[in-house]
Amino acid sequence: MQAPKDRGTVKPYSPFNGQADAEVIRKAMKGFGTDEKAIIDVLAHRNNAQRQKITLDFKTMYGKDLIKELKSELSGKFEDVILALLMKPSDYDAMCIYNAIQGLGTDEGALIEILCTRSNKQMLEIKQAYKTKCGGNVVVWLAWRLDIDATLGELIMTYLQLALYEAGEKKWGTDESRFNAILAAQSFPQVQRVCDEYQKLTGHAMEKAISGEMSGDLKQGMMTIVKCVRNRSAYFAERLYTSMKGLGTNDRQLVRVVVTRCEVDMVQIKQEFQRNYGKTLESFINDDTSGDYKRVLVALVAGN
Repeated sequence: MQAPKDRGTVKPYSPFNGQADAEVIRKAMKGFGTDEKAIIDVLAHRNNAQRQKITLDFKTMYGKDLIKELKSELSGKFEDVILALLMKPSDYDAMCIYNAIQGLGTDEGALIEILCTRSNKQMLEIKQAYKTKCGGNVVVWLAWRLDIDATLGELIMTYLQLALYEAGEKKWGTDESRFNAILAAQSFPQVQRVCDEYQKLTGHAMEKAISGEMSGDLKQGMMTIVKCVRNRSAYFAERLYTSMKGLGTNDRQLVRVVVTRCEVDMVQIKQEFQRNYGKTLESFINDDTSGDYKRVLVALVAGN
């Protein structure tokens, strides 16, 4: 049996007319006040390629930059979601990396989430986008962040080979570079094979070895790769859950996961979320957010 293909909740809208959509958004911003509902009805129900076309048509029709116009009309977390939707995926990932390494602290969770879950092709696109949009080489910037754990940095810089058993439990101490080579340098299907063979060889799961041999951010990074290999949808469901559980909301994390996964595998993520946490993702968002911010997130999660 073949595994079901990933499915996003946001799909190409049909029939699509970029000029008509640009006109709707223009009208939503004219006059006194802004019609946020009209903006949500368009942008949350078009895929990224269609949103790029709307942006181009808006510029052609009105001679203005749609992102700049929306920045002047919107505010707060709702603005963050709308602007994220209008960026190309690689540009948005690059911006999220930039934000994660600016200032005094480093958002290691965001770095691990992005850099340990994207394909090689996506990583090349992110690297180019970072150079264009943020300035400089993303690898150099990451290397200069002294508050990133050195071994985590190595994992992020390289991206998992074999001999895990020899590198871990069979010898005193752990050769993290070998783990990096095995878990970070292979494609996800190869890593899945390695994890399966490792369990046959040792009698226990790869996760147990990582938990026993590592700690801190490096452990989190390694576990992220293995979790994504085992069940990527469950990993992202967990990221959504941790962004909203308890007091307060990690809005950056919530927005980032919803925006980056709504066209990829949000259908499966929602299924895993309900299975693992006993409530629908929509109900969690409804309880944890409010206003237009809530409405646009729910629209993206509910889909076309």
